[in-house]
Amino acid sequence: MIHVRFEGRSFEVNDRQVNVTGEMNDRAIKERLARHLELNSDRLNTYVVDRRPGGDFIIRPEAVYG
Repeated sequence: MIHVRFEGRSFEVNDRQVNVTGEMNDRAIKERLARHLELNSDRLNTYVVDRRPGGDFIIRPEAVYG
């Protein structure tokens, strides 16, 4: 499962729906997700891909502190 936080919204996408695997690098995952969301891939450039121990992914904006 891919959990996405994008422009103030949260939603989930099935990883099989966008053909994402754990062996893919972050850039490839963001490109496939962008294609699924019908976005230019550069819209997710600054986003972080968190890989969870259970195999899920969290795609979110980079956290800025301070």
